[in-house]
Amino acid sequence: MTPAAEWRCAGLRWDPSGPALVWRHGTRGERTSPLPPGRPLAFTTGARRECAGVTRGARHTPCPAAAEVSDSAVSAQCPDCARLDRSYSVAADTRTDDPRPYDVYLAWFAPGLIKVGITAAEREGARLLEQAALSFTLLGRGPLMAARRAEAVLGAGLGVPDRFPYTAKRAARRDPPERETRAAELAALHGRARALPGLPESLAAAPFAPVHHDAVFHLDRVRGAGAAHGVVSLAAGRTVAGEVEAVAGPDVYLRAADGRGLLLDVRQLAGWALEAAAPDAVATAQVRFPAAPEPEALF
Repeated sequence: MTPAAEWRCAGLRWDPSGPALVWRHGTRGERTSPLPPGRPLAFTTGARRECAGVTRGARHTPCPAAAEVSDSAVSAQCPDCARLDRSYSVAADTRTDDPRPYDVYLAWFAPGLIKVGITAAEREGARLLEQAALSFTLLGRGPLMAARRAEAVLGAGLGVPDRFPYTAKRAARRDPPERETRAAELAALHGRARALPGLPESLAAAPFAPVHHDAVFHLDRVRGAGAAHGVVSLAAGRTVAGEVEAVAGPDVYLRAADGRGLLLDVRQLAGWALEAAAPDAVATAQVRFPAAPEPEALF
């Protein structure tokens, strides 16, 4: 089956200018739509959600079967494309020949929830924005395999994971501790990390320099007990409409015309063809509020 020649959402991209929705077309390539606070976002989903294919570097390969993907899946890939994607992937440890330097970092998401990870140095922290880290600090920089070895040593020596349920990150955004509290927790771990034996000699140590994302995410617009946002569940032919309040990682916070707060996980928007809706349209997509259980997706 030939992929349909229509614009489909390909997820959300973070770069130095901020977050933007990515769109792909079978013959017309790619474009983006920035998501600054105050921008209206209103759409109705199409008839089916299709596999987003595989992207490596700047090259995108559409799914040859235009396979249908479950409405609720976090990943917008069919099993075949997911296997192909992971067959040559730094994240899956199937790509070891990447010559680029890599940064090792500690990322703060919630009290007691700090993870260790690695990211290509040339991405300049975009990975931390994608993961919705509220604060982070670098630990060192070096070749890929040295960074991987350091990640393993730090994970075991500090007792910190490399991932945990996404809902824990989301809940912490509503009322996070002050930056100074987060920085102190990161500083303590950074000091312990620097003292651990077994770190690769080729990893150049980085001084403690915390970075905070509160302003980048615009979290001041959604904080507080009265700012609960219901999580949107997408399905075919459903409408979502509102004004962008904040964006953290893949989550877009919207304020609907009726005053309700909506939270759209763009990972679940990828693969849909969308039609424009009126900015004041009534949301017909199902909305689940925080008291209801959410899928435990690791990110």
